[in-house]
Amino acid sequence: MRKSLFAKVLSLVCILFLTAAGGFAQFKSQEVSEDDGIPVLIKHLPDWENARNRATYTNNVNDLRGALGARPVFDAIDFAGGTEAITAPYDAGKLLIVEYTNPQSSIEADARFQQKLAETPSTPPVVYRRIGNYNAFIFDAADEAAANALLDQIKYQKTVQWLGEDPNAQQKYERFVAIRAADIFFSTTLWIVGGLGLALLTGIAAGLVFFRFREQQRATMTAFSDAGGMTRLNLDELSETSSNRLLSE
Repeated sequence: MRKSLFAKVLSLVCILFLTAAGGFAQFKSQEVSEDDGIPVLIKHLPDWENARNRATYTNNVNDLRGALGARPVFDAIDFAGGTEAITAPYDAGKLLIVEYTNPQSSIEADARFQQKLAETPSTPPVVYRRIGNYNAFIFDAADEAAANALLDQIKYQKTVQWLGEDPNAQQKYERFVAIRAADIFFSTTLWIVGGLGLALLTGIAAGLVFFRFREQQRATMTAFSDAGGMTRLNLDELSETSSNRLLSE
């Protein structure tokens, strides 16, 4: 009898604990922080330390309907394979982040969500964006600019691993080659311009030194002669001449 009473009390305590802990205690997350054991997806909420108290963390579409109401786009969410979601209300609207475990699933879901949102428009419109492996929604957004600003705060900070060959490998390689070619062209141009500039400055400096040297030489000369040591007429009266060598009148 005591054991049965103890079991009932223990079950009641567990139920109360799960209820008080919030939606993110309802299942085991695929990835939790090593520091405090909090699921990483919760920490990617904007202002997560305050938002976690009003957030619902789940891997069940019924929980989303309970938190956000019946939304047609929920029919396109597939929680198989470890997909998780978190939702929390903000001033800009009701935020929902659905995280897929690989980019292929996120891309496929993105196509389904875009199609579903186009088929079932709502007022106000749902603001949607794919961010890494996150597919994020803002429901009941009164201001689209504020909703987009809220989505801008969501950062996907995980390494994306493709299960097979990366379909964007060719584009990444072309972008890498273009960036490398631009870097080489810029470096080469910089070296050429730098070399020409250095040569010009060196020439100017050498010219100034030579000019100053010649100026000092000219300053020490008593007279200037352009005859190269040859006999010349003293028409400018600058050369020193001996009077006894002049012709008499």
